[in-house]
Amino acid sequence: MVKKLLALIVIFVIAAGSLSFSPAWAAKKGPTVVSNKSKGGESTVQLRLLETTDIHVFLANYDYYQTKEDNKVGLVKTATLIKQARDEVKNSMLFDNGDQIQGNPMGDYVAKVKGLKEGEVHPVYRAFNQLGYDAITLGNHEFNYGLDFLNNALRGIKMPVVSANLYDANVSDGKNKPYFQPYVMLKKKVVDEKGKKHTIKVGVIGFLPPQIMEWDKANLEGKVMVKSIVESAREWIPVMKKNGADVIVALAHTGISAAPYKPGMENATYYLTEIEGIDAILTGHQHNLFPGSDYDYLPNTNMEKGTINGKPVVMPGSFGSHLGVIDLKLQKKKGKWQVVDGHSSLRPIADEKGNALVETDKVLMNAILPEHEATIEYVNRPVGETLAPIFSYFALVKDDPSVQILNNAQMDYLAETLRDSTYRKYAGIPVLSAAAPFKAGGRGGPNYYTDIPAGTLAIKNVADLYVYPNTLQAVLVNGEQLKEWLEMSAGQFNQIDPSKTGDPQQLINPDFRSYNFDVIDGIEYQFDVTKPAKYDAIGNVVNAGTSRIINLRYQGKPIMAEQKFIVATNNYRASSTTFPGVKEGESIVKSPDENRQILMNYIQKNITINPSADQNWSIAKFKGSTITVFDSSPKAKNYINLYKDIRYLGPSNSGFALYSIDLTE
Repeated sequence: MVKKLLALIVIFVIAAGSLSFSPAWAAKKGPTVVSNKSKGGESTVQLRLLETTDIHVFLANYDYYQTKEDNKVGLVKTATLIKQARDEVKNSMLFDNGDQIQGNPMGDYVAKVKGLKEGEVHPVYRAFNQLGYDAITLGNHEFNYGLDFLNNALRGIKMPVVSANLYDANVSDGKNKPYFQPYVMLKKKVVDEKGKKHTIKVGVIGFLPPQIMEWDKANLEGKVMVKSIVESAREWIPVMKKNGADVIVALAHTGISAAPYKPGMENATYYLTEIEGIDAILTGHQHNLFPGSDYDYLPNTNMEKGTINGKPVVMPGSFGSHLGVIDLKLQKKKGKWQVVDGHSSLRPIADEKGNALVETDKVLMNAILPEHEATIEYVNRPVGETLAPIFSYFALVKDDPSVQILNNAQMDYLAETLRDSTYRKYAGIPVLSAAAPFKAGGRGGPNYYTDIPAGTLAIKNVADLYVYPNTLQAVLVNGEQLKEWLEMSAGQFNQIDPSKTGDPQQLINPDFRSYNFDVIDGIEYQFDVTKPAKYDAIGNVVNAGTSRIINLRYQGKPIMAEQKFIVATNNYRASSTTFPGVKEGESIVKSPDENRQILMNYIQKNITINPSADQNWSIAKFKGSTITVFDSSPKAKNYINLYKDIRYLGPSNSGFALYSIDLTE
C-alpha cells in the first residue's frame, strides 16, 4: 500500500513539473508585451510595431513661432522612445503614417526658400533614414507643395513608400496604374521565444484621404486620382494574402469615426478593422490619441488592449508627441504563421505640463541642425510692425484680431486683382473675405494659439497667423449661398438652452474643427445659438428647418437672396464640393499667390498695422440666466481685461482653462 502511494506521488510530481503556471500578477509585471509562452511546442514570436504620424516637420523640440524650445514636440524626442522600445524586444519594425514635410516654418523654408538641390535629402527623410524606418505612407499634406516637389523629396529616402488608393491619372490604355507601390512585402528576420530564427513576410499597405483631390485640387487635378480607402483595402488585401503575407500592417492616414459607412469617407479606420486579413492598423490624420478617451463611444472597442473589432489600432497624436506601439503575438500552426493576439499603447515624450520625459537624441539633432538653424534665422526676419497684440484665445467666441488681419489682407489683394480688365464683368459687385482661426486650441492642445505682442512683426508671426501654404481664390456667391456658408460656420457652437439653470453649458462643439469656422468680413451678422445647427461638422444637413444666422446685412441693409458677392478665400475652401454655400458658388479668381505671402506683402506695404477686430459679427444675446462656458488657454487671462463679458473660472481638462461668456440680455 505504501509503495503504491509513493508511486502515485512520484507520478504527480513528474506531471506537475511538466505544467506551466501563470499567476495573475505575472501578467502585469514588466513592459507591455504579450506573454511569449507557447503551447504544444509551437513557435511563438513577439513582433513589435512602432509608429510615428503627423510629424509635420517638427523634427526639433522647438517652436519656430515663439522661437523657443518646446519639449512637447519633436522627432528628436520621439527617437529616444523609439530606441528604448526597440531595446525591450527581440523583434521590432518602425513605420511613419504620413503628413511629414509640411506644417511648420522649416517645411516652408525647405520647400519655398532653400529648395532641394540635386542629390540633397529632405531633412525629414534624412531623419527617417537615420532612424531606420521600415516603410512609410503619405498623408494629405505631402501634396501641399505640388507633386514635383514631393517626388524630388522622396528620391532621398531609403525605405519603401506605399499608397494603395492613389493612382496616376495619365494613362493611355485606360487601366488604373498606382502612382506609388500599393504595398510592399518585407521579409522580416525574427527570433522566437526559444531563440530560433525565422523569416516572416510582413505585408505593409498604405492609404490616404480621397479628399486630397478637393484640398489640393490645383496641384493634383489631371495628374492623379484617388479611390475610396475601404474599397481599395478590399481589393489589395486578398492579393497580399495570395502573395504570402504572414502579417498585414495597414498604414492608414485616416481618422477614426463611427459615422455610418460611405465610400470615399475621410475617416475610415473603424471600417478597416472589419476587413479580414488586416492584422494591425497604424492610423493618424486626426492628431488624436488612440487608445484614448476621445473614442470611448466606439462600439466593439477595448481601450485596455487598444483594439477595435478585436484588432490592435494605434494613433500617436502629432508633431512627435507620442510613439505608437503595437505588440503582436504570432504562432506557427501547421506551417503557417498566425497573429493570435495583439494590443496597442502610447508613450509620450512629455507630461501634461510639458515637462520632458525623455532626453533629446543628440545624433539626430545634429543631423537636422543646418536646416533648424537656417529656419530660425529665416523666421526672425522683420516684415513690419503692429500697434496692437494679435491673439486667437477668444477667436471662437468673439471677432478676433488674428482673423481680422487675414481678411484685411485678402480683401485688399482681391480688390486690386479685380481692377484688371479680365474681371470687368464683375465690376461693382461687393468684395468680402473669409478666413478661419487656424490656431484655436482644440486637438492642438492648450498652447495651440496665436499670441503676438505689439511691436515688430517677423516672418515667424506671419507663419503663425497662416499655418498652411494655401493660395488665394475668390468665389462668386449670391446672398442665399453666403448665408449657407455662414450656417456651416455656425456648427462651431452647441445649442444653448436659455431656461436651463444649474450646471454651465458648453458653448463650443468639440467635434467641429476651427479651420471650418469661416469668419466673413465686409458684412455684419449674428449667431443665434439657442437654435440647433443646420449642418453637422462635415456639412451634412441635420436640421433643415433651422436658421442660426440672423441680422445678416451689407452696409446696414438686409442681404437679399439674389444679391451678388465676391468672397476671397483659399484654394482649400474654394474647391470644396461639400462645404455648404461654397460648393454652389463659382470660383472666378485662382491666384498663384499664397495667402501667407499676401499677408506678408500687406504688412510690408502698410509697414505699421492695427489689427483690432471690427466686431462685424457676434453671438446674439438671449433672455435667461444660464451660464455659458468655453475652454481656452490659461494664457488667455492676459487679455481678459479687454472683454467685459468674459470671466476666468479656473483650470479645465488637459491643461486648458475654463472661461464664461455672458450671453444673456
